[in-house]
Amino acid sequence: MELRSFDIRPFTAPDYQLCAQIYAEGIATGHATFETEVPTWSAWDQKYSRSCRLVCTLAGQVVGWAALTPFSNREVYKGVAEISIYMSTQVSGKGYATALLNALVRCSEKQGFWSLLAKIFPENEASVKIHLKNGFRIVGTLDRIGMRDGKWHDNLLLQRGSTTAT
Repeated sequence: MELRSFDIRPFTAPDYQLCAQIYAEGIATGHATFETEVPTWSAWDQKYSRSCRLVCTLAGQVVGWAALTPFSNREVYKGVAEISIYMSTQVSGKGYATALLNALVRCSEKQGFWSLLAKIFPENEASVKIHLKNGFRIVGTLDRIGMRDGKWHDNLLLQRGSTTAT
């Protein structure tokens, strides 16, 4: 599959409005996040690590974003992060998510992260497939980990170790 001309670059504050719209699309699916509302810029900015915030643009338009959340504030886990990746429905299945995920992995390794985690709803088959195809492995299932709309949901826990960590 040949991807149309796209760019992956660092996320900047002005990107937030379009990223928030993409996140809202994820919320609407019911199987991308437990959140039910898009956070404010301030809350989003506080949640995600300052390093490795990326956007994917197509013809200058943001069509996806990815970022890391620290796993823990304990020193022993400083190289472990949970990833978030969201793509606009208009580019689903076109390969841009894979490109963005790979860029996030490269960025994380340059920043010294040695382990990336992803928690994914089992129903989100496309996301599970992309992660598995790109070096993640399922390490377990988090049973009834959260409730949304009055229904319990599981998450698959996926992990990818750095290929460059020493």
